[in-house]
Amino acid sequence: MKILYAHPTGETGQRDCVAFVDVELNDDVRLYGLRLVRQPDGRHLLYAPQAGHRRTATFSKPLAEQLTALAVEAYEAVRHDQR
Repeated sequence: MKILYAHPTGETGQRDCVAFVDVELNDDVRLYGLRLVRQPDGRHLLYAPQAGHRRTATFSKPLAEQLTALAVEAYEAVRHDQR
Protein backbone atom coordinates (compact mmCIF):
# COMPACT_ATOMS: atom_id res chain seq x y z
CA MET A 1 0.00 0.00 0.00
CA LYS A 2 1.34 3.42 -0.93
CA ILE A 3 0.40 6.98 -1.79
CA LEU A 4 0.92 7.64 -5.49
CA TYR A 5 0.24 11.37 -5.41
CA ALA A 6 -0.59 14.05 -2.86
CA HIS A 7 -1.78 17.49 -3.92
CA PRO A 8 -2.26 20.11 -1.17
CA THR A 9 -5.28 22.35 -1.71
CA GLY A 10 -3.98 25.36 0.21
CA GLU A 11 -6.96 25.30 2.59
CA THR A 12 -6.07 26.01 6.21
CA GLY A 13 -9.31 26.18 8.21
CA GLN A 14 -11.06 23.62 10.38
CA ARG A 15 -12.85 20.85 8.49
CA ASP A 16 -11.11 21.86 5.26
CA CYS A 17 -9.94 19.46 2.61
CA VAL A 18 -6.18 20.03 2.88
CA ALA A 19 -5.14 17.63 0.10
CA PHE A 20 -6.28 15.21 -2.56
CA VAL A 21 -4.43 11.90 -2.66
CA ASP A 22 -4.21 8.90 -4.96
CA VAL A 23 -3.61 5.54 -3.30
CA GLU A 24 -2.41 2.16 -4.52
CA LEU A 25 -3.91 -0.43 -2.19
CA ASN A 26 -2.15 -3.32 -3.96
CA ASP A 27 -1.03 -4.28 -7.47
CA ASP A 28 -4.68 -4.65 -8.52
CA VAL A 29 -6.49 -1.69 -6.91
CA ARG A 30 -5.89 2.06 -7.06
CA LEU A 31 -8.14 4.81 -5.72
CA TYR A 32 -7.96 8.37 -7.02
CA GLY A 33 -9.06 11.69 -5.58
CA LEU A 34 -9.41 10.79 -1.91
CA ARG A 35 -9.87 13.85 0.30
CA LEU A 36 -7.67 14.43 3.33
CA VAL A 37 -9.76 16.56 5.71
CA ARG A 38 -8.47 18.32 8.83
CA GLN A 39 -10.86 17.98 11.76
CA PRO A 40 -11.51 20.74 14.35
CA ASP A 41 -9.40 18.82 16.91
CA GLY A 42 -6.40 18.75 14.53
CA ARG A 43 -6.74 15.11 13.49
CA HIS A 44 -7.10 14.18 9.83
CA LEU A 45 -9.59 11.84 8.18
CA LEU A 46 -9.41 10.42 4.67
CA TYR A 47 -12.61 10.22 2.62
CA ALA A 48 -13.29 8.44 -0.65
CA PRO A 49 -14.73 10.52 -3.50
CA GLN A 50 -18.48 10.84 -3.82
CA ALA A 51 -20.87 10.06 -6.66
CA GLY A 52 -23.71 12.43 -5.99
CA HIS A 53 -24.43 12.15 -2.27
CA ARG A 54 -22.91 8.68 -1.86
CA ARG A 55 -19.28 7.75 -1.21
CA THR A 56 -17.74 5.52 -3.83
CA ALA A 57 -15.89 3.46 -1.20
CA THR A 58 -15.61 2.98 2.54
CA PHE A 59 -12.81 1.51 4.62
CA SER A 60 -12.58 -0.56 7.77
CA LYS A 61 -11.30 1.38 10.76
CA PRO A 62 -7.81 -0.23 10.68
CA LEU A 63 -7.46 0.39 6.92
CA ALA A 64 -8.77 3.95 7.26
CA GLU A 65 -6.21 4.64 9.98
CA GLN A 66 -3.39 3.21 7.85
CA LEU A 67 -4.43 5.15 4.76
CA THR A 68 -4.86 8.36 6.73
CA ALA A 69 -1.40 8.02 8.30
CA LEU A 70 0.17 7.47 4.87
CA ALA A 71 -1.78 10.39 3.39
CA VAL A 72 -0.78 12.77 6.21
CA GLU A 73 2.86 11.73 5.81
CA ALA A 74 2.74 12.36 2.04
CA TYR A 75 0.90 15.66 2.53
CA GLU A 76 3.45 16.90 5.07
CA ALA A 77 6.35 15.86 2.80
CA VAL A 78 4.90 17.76 -0.16
CA ARG A 79 4.22 20.84 1.98
CA HIS A 80 7.79 20.72 3.29
CA ASP A 81 9.20 20.42 -0.26
CA GLN A 82 7.17 23.44 -1.41
CA ARG A 83 8.76 25.75 1.18
